[in-house]
Amino acid sequence: MRNTPLACIVPLLASVAAPALAQAPAQSPAALDDVWGEVADPSPEARPMMRWWWFGPAVTHDEIDREIRAMKAGGIGGFEVQPVYPLAPDGAEPGLVNLPYLSDGFIAALRHAGTTARAEGMRIDVTGGSGWPFGGPHIPVSQAAASVRLERIPVPAGASDIKLPAAGPGEKLLAAMIGPARAAVSEDRPLAAVPIDGPRVAVQPADTPREMLVFVAGRTGQQVKRPAIGAEGFVLDHIDPAAIANHIATVGDRLLEAFAGETPPYAVFSDSLEAYGSSWTGDLPAEFKRRRGYDLLAHLPALFLDTPKSAAVRYDWALTLSELVDERYLIPTDAWAKKRGTRFRSQTYGFPPPTLSSNGLVALPEGEGANWRSFTSTRWASSGAHLYDKPVVSSEVWTWLHSPSWAATPLDMKMEADRHFLQGVTQLIGHGWPYTPSGMPEPGWAFYAAAALNDHNPWWGVMPDVSRYMQRVSHALRLGEPANGVAIYLPTEDAFADMRPERASVNEQMHERVSDALIAQVLDAGHGFDFVDARAIRERGIRHRLMVLPPMERIDPQAYAAIAKWVAGGGRVVAVHGWPSTAGGLLDGAKGSAAVAKVSQALARAKGAALVEQAGLGAAITATVPGDMRLAAPNPEIGFIRRKLPQGDLYFVANTSNRTMRTSARFAGDKGNGSWWDPQTGRKWAAGTGDIALDLAPYESRLLLFSGTPALPASTSITAGSVRALDDWTLEIAGKAPQPLKAFASWNADPTLRYFSGTASYRRTIEMQNLSGKCVGLDFGGTAPLPRPPGRPSSALQVPVRDAAMVLVNGERVGSLWAPPYRIDITRWLRTGANNIEVQVSNTAVNLLAGRAPTDYRLLTARYTERFRMQDIEKYVSQPSGLLGEVTLVESEAGAAPCGTGQP
Repeated sequence: MRNTPLACIVPLLASVAAPALAQAPAQSPAALDDVWGEVADPSPEARPMMRWWWFGPAVTHDEIDREIRAMKAGGIGGFEVQPVYPLAPDGAEPGLVNLPYLSDGFIAALRHAGTTARAEGMRIDVTGGSGWPFGGPHIPVSQAAASVRLERIPVPAGASDIKLPAAGPGEKLLAAMIGPARAAVSEDRPLAAVPIDGPRVAVQPADTPREMLVFVAGRTGQQVKRPAIGAEGFVLDHIDPAAIANHIATVGDRLLEAFAGETPPYAVFSDSLEAYGSSWTGDLPAEFKRRRGYDLLAHLPALFLDTPKSAAVRYDWALTLSELVDERYLIPTDAWAKKRGTRFRSQTYGFPPPTLSSNGLVALPEGEGANWRSFTSTRWASSGAHLYDKPVVSSEVWTWLHSPSWAATPLDMKMEADRHFLQGVTQLIGHGWPYTPSGMPEPGWAFYAAAALNDHNPWWGVMPDVSRYMQRVSHALRLGEPANGVAIYLPTEDAFADMRPERASVNEQMHERVSDALIAQVLDAGHGFDFVDARAIRERGIRHRLMVLPPMERIDPQAYAAIAKWVAGGGRVVAVHGWPSTAGGLLDGAKGSAAVAKVSQALARAKGAALVEQAGLGAAITATVPGDMRLAAPNPEIGFIRRKLPQGDLYFVANTSNRTMRTSARFAGDKGNGSWWDPQTGRKWAAGTGDIALDLAPYESRLLLFSGTPALPASTSITAGSVRALDDWTLEIAGKAPQPLKAFASWNADPTLRYFSGTASYRRTIEMQNLSGKCVGLDFGGTAPLPRPPGRPSSALQVPVRDAAMVLVNGERVGSLWAPPYRIDITRWLRTGANNIEVQVSNTAVNLLAGRAPTDYRLLTARYTERFRMQDIEKYVSQPSGLLGEVTLVESEAGAAPCGTGQP
């Protein structure tokens, strides 16, 4: 059926009835205003959090208190304490002392942070180690991350004995085999086992050169990345029960001593498993034989060489590793956290290889990665959360945002946060907040490779509004249930069969096996999607309306049979390029492959199944299941996510581009009388029904609810009506006396302000008469796209306000400007007669840093070794700052409609 024309497939699929989406739990419907009221004043639990880097740690109780209260003032709901490398040696500043990790001083500081967090009503999480991955000085080499490696030894013609390679501490020679010499590393050849009984082994002489393969159970030697003082050491073996028990007892229990007699931390966090090369553990041969039924040691060449049996052996080996990660690391750590009254928050991916379904084993799954149109660990985590009914799924955001540190703006933050929301994230964990000792030169300390997002940013004054936006969207996306209509099956079985010891990861392979082009076809067909895998299907069933099978050869027979049964009951499946053809490992492969072939034959004839080439996937999906959001024309820059609420269908819609988007869309959840709600300003207005207009400024986003309730009135846009330019401003900056401003220009055009980072005030008085029945706003000008720079993501947008502003009218705060559109409703703050307008504009810390030599870490490195390198510091160049365009006053008749974009 591979060459069946798409024209024949589409009607075939369209004739199959679609199974109903899972319904939200029955509840008493609330009024439309109740929904918007809940989103407008969301749960404190939905506030963004910050990863709080304690450098050294060189922390004091007073500064801990100050920074926690600064976070709270900025709308941050909590923090994750992450002790990392030092940034200054002891005594570099008066009173600066690096507290060794897990020392009494460190535990006292952590306890103090917990006490202050509770007093301030904030959440505290604790990283279950220092740096990443878990490990440290308590991990002996015998519990260090383990690997299996191949040593290739030439055997000359006539040789009768060969010297074996030496095994290092904690290592063991597993097996030796001899055979014909081959130039290619992966080439198959007959091999004979050679008994290992000493440092040299006897071999039967031969007339031709040969090669001996020696397999070593080794140690990767990887050290914990970015450790605090006293946290240096080996990364642990994540599939060694003794190593996990040791770490939990030595580090986990010690950390929780800081909370003795008090409320435990909300969660204990594990970063992604970046234990590169991890591929073995001491009892793997015994566990392998117990689980798979044969001796792995006799088949070790299959892990390194391409033989007829390699794929099946690799599958069995990788499956065993994955099972052990779940059973020995994830399950015990989650159980320990629950027993201690906390939760396990885990980035459950990496090396060695968890699977998608492993997310179901932890209380709080977490991802990272903002590219919503690619395979990401964010979508991996949110899919696991959806499949296993976990309403809160977090993501690490802003990790590489607009590098170098301090360059990120609130608009950059919104840009990336929205791309995480589009993947189903409901909790943002900011990366992050750098602790800075008091008295340090501004802007203080920063992490080597991440956005610096603390109150040392000049633009911090608008952070409460930025946080409020994110809190509102996070809360909204927790309402009801996810409603993604499409499932994309992850080819985990193929990944297992192709796994190598140096790259024992499932998620790392998915970038190649689930292409961006395939994901684009699903999204451009107007659907949200989740990833699924075999175990999730076996354990949780299939909740989606359509399943996509990417190009794949191997599939779990039980899961495949469940897919076929689901199709027989009304589900739809589309396979790309070919149906799966094989299954299983070395001993069960024949039986499993026969079962797979039988299902593939049945699906090839089923009405609810089709086979297409990738270019035809989108058309096949569109003809089968109408899109949840159908744009007038496909636009890869506009994204959405849909939720099913008792009151109706809720959509989050975002323009992810640096250009204005004007189009229209139809929504599957349209019950009539849709209403828009702007989580940035609190404005709400009628959306209508049918073809609904989308007019989105760059990076603008909205919530859309269809509830069938009476329509909202339309609102009056402040861009309509009369427009009056406002000139003759005064500018007060850097402690100077107010100066008349002839024209708006960047501060750094003035040589005396080139390296100024801070806040300036623009002031003007305006006369207003006859305010009754009018809407009045300030418009600060439009935007223009800029070329996207290579490297780290940024908003790449020319804006009229660099980089954030607060607007005051008659001394009262009206709102803030930090993302398009740069206009604000000031109606209810105006009075007849003279009105004082003040715009407080702030830039980033980049200009200040551009005028300063980079920090010299020579003595720090001499004392503690090199633990980091600051990234992209050559990019510290003075940036445009201030108000850069004409400001206009816009007036319009309000009539019966409310005014437009006032900020609550």
